[in-house]
Amino acid sequence: MMHWIILPVVLPAMLAPIIAFVMRHDITLARTASVAGTVVLVGIALVLTGMAADGTTHVYRLGDWPAPFGIVLVLDRLSALMVLLTSVLALMVLLHAIATGWDARGRHFHALFQFQLMGISGAFLTGDVFNLFVFFEVLLIASYGLMIHSGGKARMRAGLQYVVMNLAGSTLFLFALGTLYATTGTLNIADLALRIPQIPAEEAALVRVAAILLMIVFAVKAALFPVQFWLPATYANAPAPVAALFAIMTKVGAYAILRVHTTAFGPGSPGTADLAATWLFPAAIVTIAVGAIGVLGARRLMPLIAFSVVGSMGTLLVAVAVFSTTATSAALYYMVHSTFAAACLFLIADLVVTRREADSLTPAPATVQNGLFAALFFGAAIAMAGMPPLSGFLGKLLVLDALRDPGVIGWAWTAILAGSLLTIVGFARAGSALFWKSTALPAPDGAAPATRATPMEIAPTLAMLLTLGALAVFAGPVSAYLQDTTTQLFDRAGYISAVLGTGEEG
Repeated sequence: MMHWIILPVVLPAMLAPIIAFVMRHDITLARTASVAGTVVLVGIALVLTGMAADGTTHVYRLGDWPAPFGIVLVLDRLSALMVLLTSVLALMVLLHAIATGWDARGRHFHALFQFQLMGISGAFLTGDVFNLFVFFEVLLIASYGLMIHSGGKARMRAGLQYVVMNLAGSTLFLFALGTLYATTGTLNIADLALRIPQIPAEEAALVRVAAILLMIVFAVKAALFPVQFWLPATYANAPAPVAALFAIMTKVGAYAILRVHTTAFGPGSPGTADLAATWLFPAAIVTIAVGAIGVLGARRLMPLIAFSVVGSMGTLLVAVAVFSTTATSAALYYMVHSTFAAACLFLIADLVVTRREADSLTPAPATVQNGLFAALFFGAAIAMAGMPPLSGFLGKLLVLDALRDPGVIGWAWTAILAGSLLTIVGFARAGSALFWKSTALPAPDGAAPATRATPMEIAPTLAMLLTLGALAVFAGPVSAYLQDTTTQLFDRAGYISAVLGTGEEG
């Protein structure tokens, strides 16, 4: 077996303890190792994307034990895309954290950062739901450490709420796994896809219970209504680079919904085939409304961005809830876009807030480089709100085009368009207070001049904006690749064959 597939998990897992125990007192050495490891991770992700590009599903069997008895990692177009997205985002965020000095405010930032990458990559590559739970726990531990990085009362309070909410989700996850294993005798996703359709419909009540519990758990991770309330406080109080990395965290929940409920509980499963869509669609509609109203009512910059993340997850999951190839392809495009758009906003907020007394959306004397920050904020805001010419407009257009069935078009189009309008108004109000009205106020006497942002501090934000522009320019090829990705995702027979039987081995 080639070992490329396991490298996104093994590399950060080995690097993190080395940084924690050997380099924690030498920030230069820790930075060098962390950046080098993340750059290598990007290279590995590119290799994996190339391996999966031909449509082959590659399987890595740990210890050479065959599924469903052994642990397997599965690489297809979707998992390769998510690992690549994670690694590229991580590199940009890491460079920002180093340039701004955020990483030096605690000894274990880089070790926790690598553990976080291990958990995220493992969640995207695992082939069974038990190890999905394991990687979720790695995510929880590392993200809590990053959440409270550099300390502070508000940060500790938000971190406690975050960990309590996710521990409750972990408990439900264990209940779901126990129920599923007691009913089917397996937790391998491909094996579940074989066994669940064989259960008579009148005996499938426990399978339906497990499916609902898993949906709740994934909804917690994806910040879906009514369990979205942890996200605004967490993201608003986390260090800005950490909040930017967390932009991929909610996508882990969306990915889990797609992977598990398309493959294990897909067509032919007794009583579970339409279960996810029945509950997911209305919850996603309400999530859009919660996010848009939160953006409109926010009085601070960081909560405003956090609520925009909630709204973007609602838009993403409205498309996912249809469980069709066209809608899922549109959802994947929007997923990539919204990840970079949210992260870019958090990095811009960091540049602005650190040069003001607070992140309150009230006029204050114009800060240094006010015009540059205004331009960056304007670009990221129109991307998140879904205005042309950046990829947000095309992403929402693809989602709207995919949601034209009579049963969903009214609710979906109304929610997405109204939510976009409220988001535009909220961001316009914030930008006006931060950058336009501020120019009319004189600087207080004796105030120390703010430090100008260096090119290295601005470069990651510009890179994300350029990425959003590239997604728009190359929307055709990207959409074609995502359409092939979705076709492979819905090919349950091919996935089952690759994991359990005659498929290609990586």
